[in-house]
Amino acid sequence: MKFINKRSCFIFLGIFVVLSAWSFFAEAQKVENVQVVQSAKNNTIDVLIAGKPFTSFLYPDTLEKPVLYPLRAANGTIVTRGFPLDPKTGDPTDHPHHIGLWFNYENLNGLDFWNNSYAIPQDKKNQYGWIRTDKIIETASGKTGILVYHANWTNQQKGVILEETTRFEFSGDIRHRVVERTTTLKANKDAFFKDAKDGMLGLRVAHELQMPTTEDQKFIDDKGNVTIVKGGTDNVPTGNYLTSAGKTGNDAWSSRGVWCKLYGKMSNDSVSIAIIDHPKNPNYPTFWHARGYGLFAANPLGEKIFTNGKSEKNLTLKKGESVTFKYRIVIENGKGTMGVAELNKMADEFGK
Repeated sequence: MKFINKRSCFIFLGIFVVLSAWSFFAEAQKVENVQVVQSAKNNTIDVLIAGKPFTSFLYPDTLEKPVLYPLRAANGTIVTRGFPLDPKTGDPTDHPHHIGLWFNYENLNGLDFWNNSYAIPQDKKNQYGWIRTDKIIETASGKTGILVYHANWTNQQKGVILEETTRFEFSGDIRHRVVERTTTLKANKDAFFKDAKDGMLGLRVAHELQMPTTEDQKFIDDKGNVTIVKGGTDNVPTGNYLTSAGKTGNDAWSSRGVWCKLYGKMSNDSVSIAIIDHPKNPNYPTFWHARGYGLFAANPLGEKIFTNGKSEKNLTLKKGESVTFKYRIVIENGKGTMGVAELNKMADEFGK
C-alpha cells in the first residue's frame, strides 16, 4: 500500500480549492436567458430572466408615462417602491409620480412631464405633459432581451412636441440584473428643455433602501406645490449613496459623477443599484438628483439648481433635430456590494 505524503496532500488540497473557486466564479458569471413576452394584461410586456420575473414594461393610458415596474434583484427581491400601483406595508406615499424606473423632464416648452400623475387636479392638467406609447417596434429573447418602443411627448390636447424611440437591453447572471436604456428624442417642433431640478432618468427605490432619518423633509416644485416626506421610526431603511467622485450619503445630491451607487440591506442580503452615465450623453458626467428618501435620478440638465445658480444648462432642439441619452442600471445582491474598482470597470466598458 502506498501512502500519500503530507506535501502531496497540500498540493491536492490547493488544486481542489482553486478549481472550486474557479467553478463558483464561472457559475456566477454565467449569462442567464432572457424572455421578453407580451403579458396577458393590456399594454404590458413582461421580462423574465432565468425563467423568473425581473420587470414589466407598463404603458397603459392610465399612466402619464411608460415605466419599468417593479424591478427585482436576481434573488427575486423587489427593489422599487410599491406605491402607488401595489403599495407595501411601510411604503411612503409621497410623490405619486415616482413609479419604478422612468425617463422624462420637468420643463419642456413650459410643460411639466416629471410631476404629472393622478394627483394633479383636472383644472391644472393643462400645465403638464404626457408620454404616450403608441408602438412596440421590436421584442426579442435570448442571452440579451430586447424591447424597442416609440412614444410621443404631448400636451393635454395630444399635440406632439417630441417623438421618442427607446431601446432596452436586459441581461443578468446569478447575482446581477442589468438594464441598458438608449433613448432618442426627435423634435416634432422647436423644443426647449429649460434647466430644472427634476429629470431625467428616475428610479424610486424600496423603503429598505432609503437613507435612515427621523426628520420630516419639505420639497417645493417649480409651480409652488409643497410635498412633505415624513421621517421614519421603523428602523427599516438602511440605504446609502456612493458616487464615482467619492461623495456619500446626502452629499451625493447635486454632485457630478460617472456613476452613483445606492446600497443597503434587504432581508439577509446586501443589495446595490448603480446607475452609470455614458460619455456621449449631454453634459457628461451627469448631476445626481439622489435623495435620501428614495428618489435616485440622473439629471444632466439641472445645472442651475445643482450649482446654486453659478452656471446653467438649457437644451434646445430645432424641429427635426434629435438628442440621445444612454444609461446602464446594474442591480446586484449577495454578501457584499459592487466595489469602486468593479464599477469603474463597468463604466469603462459601457463608455466604449
